Amino acid sequence: MTSSLPELRSSLDRADYLVDDGLSMALFLSMKLGQPLLLEGEPGVGKTAAAKALAAALSTELIRLQCYEGISASEALYEWNYPRQMLAIRLAEANDAAMANDDLFSPEYLLDRPLLRAVRAAGPVPPVLLIDEIDRSDDEFEALLLEFLGEASVTVPEVGTFTAAAPPIVILTSNRSRELHDALKRRCYYHWIDYPSVDRASEIVRRRIPGASTNLVDAATAFVSTARSHDLDKAPGLAEAIDWVSALHALGVSELERSTATATIGALAKTPDDTVTLRRAVEEVAS
Repeated sequence: MTSSLPELRSSLDRADYLVDDGLSMALFLSMKLGQPLLLEGEPGVGKTAAAKALAAALSTELIRLQCYEGISASEALYEWNYPRQMLAIRLAEANDAAMANDDLFSPEYLLDRPLLRAVRAAGPVPPVLLIDEIDRSDDEFEALLLEFLGEASVTVPEVGTFTAAAPPIVILTSNRSRELHDALKRRCYYHWIDYPSVDRASEIVRRRIPGASTNLVDAATAFVSTARSHDLDKAPGLAEAIDWVSALHALGVSELERSTATATIGALAKTPDDTVTLRRAVEEVAS
């Protein structure tokens, strides 16, 4: 674990994740306080990447739970290994032996899902648990998380409560497709990730695509930043800027040219209306 804020920033830099003052402070305090960190922001600003980079910087395991509508407790917490339980029952019957419920519902038949796996991790550095896009789940699933987020523990009714010896580093992400409940937010340190400045975005893209020309990277990131001022269905984020420069670089482009820029606009635009709007915007600025 990092002992200071500058050390954390250096470790993240070595993991090729450029972090600003606000996010570095949020990550550092989340670890020092043992408190889950809730990261919100527009899609594509680097929320998921922050968790991945932190795991790499700390040389620890990344455990990812991708949320979606209808996600169940068994997918997030734990489930029972029913085939092994049935086999144990059949072996007992073959030997004319009886099996009690306590024999069947014991830790050896538990299958760890992300939350229980994070609680039971025994490495020298706690794992980073990424609960990605929590806003896609429903109210009931949020309620399931409260014990874990508040106490770093998971209760299995048939066995008991498992509590982490060292709390995992928990990062939740949300695109604010819906408002999260106060009970969940109270258990978390909060940070909003905004779109990076043009200069910072250029530096990030250069790190991700080191072979791309400086002129191309600077022009593309400046265009993406300006494009967000248009009335778009989905404003392009940093992830889309990286995809666009990757596509242009793959075509051998070293400058932002109108023909290749409009031909590859699908890396930025995700709806028909946005495609038309961004193609027109490219034609105004590209040579």
